[in-house]
Amino acid sequence: MSTDHEAFPDLPMDPDVTVADLPDSAPHPHGTRRRWDVALVIAAGGVIGGAMRWLINEALPRAEDGFPWPTFVENVSGCLLLGALMVFLLDVWRPHRYARPFLAIGVLGGFTTFSAYTVETLELLRGGQAPVAMAYLFGTVILGLLATWTGIAVARKVAGVSPRPA
Repeated sequence: MSTDHEAFPDLPMDPDVTVADLPDSAPHPHGTRRRWDVALVIAAGGVIGGAMRWLINEALPRAEDGFPWPTFVENVSGCLLLGALMVFLLDVWRPHRYARPFLAIGVLGGFTTFSAYTVETLELLRGGQAPVAMAYLFGTVILGLLATWTGIAVARKVAGVSPRPA
């Protein structure tokens, strides 16, 4: 019996991807079509992440100066969590078909909201609040990147994992 990578040596392989994860257009050794189970897992995670985002929106009112703190907190903390999560998914835990789709795409994808980030930035600009809009626009990106790096570094330290060689 061959491994998935042996069956498709020309395709890049992710550690938690199996032949069943390949697109419908890819040849499949058993002739079966892709299943909807991963989409359902993502949707279930999205419900959880969206509910968490709603709770933060309810708990954090918008500032008087118009700065959208709820979305800012959601996106930056989501970056921190995603950085940490990827260390565990890729370097610590055994690969599982549903882990990354459920946690990273579903839960954290539903929790973060970069679409609201862009709409809120546009609203601030249209409302004549360019300095607040620019602080929000660039602050989210800069702090999001720093949060991702911090999540990775802290998770590696906690898990006792060294950075991967380049």
